[in-house]
Amino acid sequence: MTVLHIIAGAIAAAAVLLVLLRLITGPTLIDRLIASDVMLTTLILVIGAEMVISGHTRSIPLMVVLAATAILGSVAVARFITRAGADQSSAVAGEDDDARR
Repeated sequence: MTVLHIIAGAIAAAAVLLVLLRLITGPTLIDRLIASDVMLTTLILVIGAEMVISGHTRSIPLMVVLAATAILGSVAVARFITRAGADQSSAVAGEDDDARR
C-alpha cells in the first residue's frame, strides 16, 4: 500500500468521524440531513477510490444506488420540513386572526 493510499484512507476516516459527530449531536433536523448527505458522499468517494486502486468498475451500480438514496432522502426530508413549517405558520396565523376578533 502506498503512502497516497494511507493518506486518502486517513482523510476519509477523519471525515466520517466528524460527520458522525455532527449526525449525533446536530441540534436540528437540517444539520442531521446535511451530515447524512456528507456521509453518503464520503462513502461514494471511498468506493470510487477503491475502484481506482483495484482497477475495476464493478461498483458503479452501488455508487448510483447510493447517490439516488442520498437525493431521494434529501428531497423527502425537505418536503417534510416544508410541510411542517407551513402547518405551524398557518396555525400561528389562525391564532392571530382569532385574537383580533
